[in-house]
Amino acid sequence: MSAIQTVGLSRSFDDLVAVDGIDLSVERGELFSLLGPNGAGKTTTIKMLCCLLRPTGGTATIMGHDIREDPLAVKRVIAVSPQETAIAEHLDAWENLSLMAGLHGFDKEEVKRRSGELLDLMALTGRAKERAKKYSGGMKRRLSIAMALVSNPQVLFLDEPTIGLDPQSRRGMWEHLGALKGDTTIILTTHYLEEADALADRIAIIDEGKVVSLGTPSELKDSISGAPVTVVEAKNLTEESIAALSRKYPTLRRTESGVEIEAEEVALYDIEDSLRPMGITIDSIFRKQVTLDDVFIHLTGKQLRE
Repeated sequence: MSAIQTVGLSRSFDDLVAVDGIDLSVERGELFSLLGPNGAGKTTTIKMLCCLLRPTGGTATIMGHDIREDPLAVKRVIAVSPQETAIAEHLDAWENLSLMAGLHGFDKEEVKRRSGELLDLMALTGRAKERAKKYSGGMKRRLSIAMALVSNPQVLFLDEPTIGLDPQSRRGMWEHLGALKGDTTIILTTHYLEEADALADRIAIIDEGKVVSLGTPSELKDSISGAPVTVVEAKNLTEESIAALSRKYPTLRRTESGVEIEAEEVALYDIEDSLRPMGITIDSIFRKQVTLDDVFIHLTGKQLRE
């Protein structure tokens, strides 16, 4: 049984179709990322899966429970860590976790055990007795996720878990999220494409309410790969030098810093031999790697943050 299965999941608001017949299957223990530009329908999809919004068409099951027929059962097996850090800043980490565990009906021994496990998991044990208002942004995000994990959910929805964090804190968070993979099914929404690339087992790109592509990060990048692209960076390229290169490599594009050559094989010495007699100084030559940004723009024609 899949952790999440959607069949024709749809939602309309009057004449606006926000989600248009989405079919997805997320395996147990998978970290699955939903990507899409603003207004693509991913937030509406998440709200329906969390039983916060009723579908106008189709349905979905979470761990076998239908979101239409048994929303209470769905809510028992899921947890949500929202984009806004949901912690009580006047309490310390231990008190925040204990409060959440108590709300879930844990007895004192279970509260102590579960809180201790999560403090260790999120590397907060050393500062567990400090008030949360003294924590860095990264620590607050880790505590917020730990609070969502108190109930030991089978499915965890993470909405922009690293937004606003500096690069070092963001990468540290990746390590903590990676430790959850396999035990907990995670649905991740993020505006950081490199985050989805680093963490996700599979990615669904949504645009205008439809899934436009689905696969592993490697599969998505391979799907738009044509001939390899070699980047030649040289600030003093002339029209004459570009014409000389284009005679050897017909598929050539001018860029701000030089040119990009699309060809199966590019001989670096040929490029140097063509440009050096013209007094062109080459700053660098390298093979360009396809990124998820390239995939996203290719499929949607938009930057992710639009």
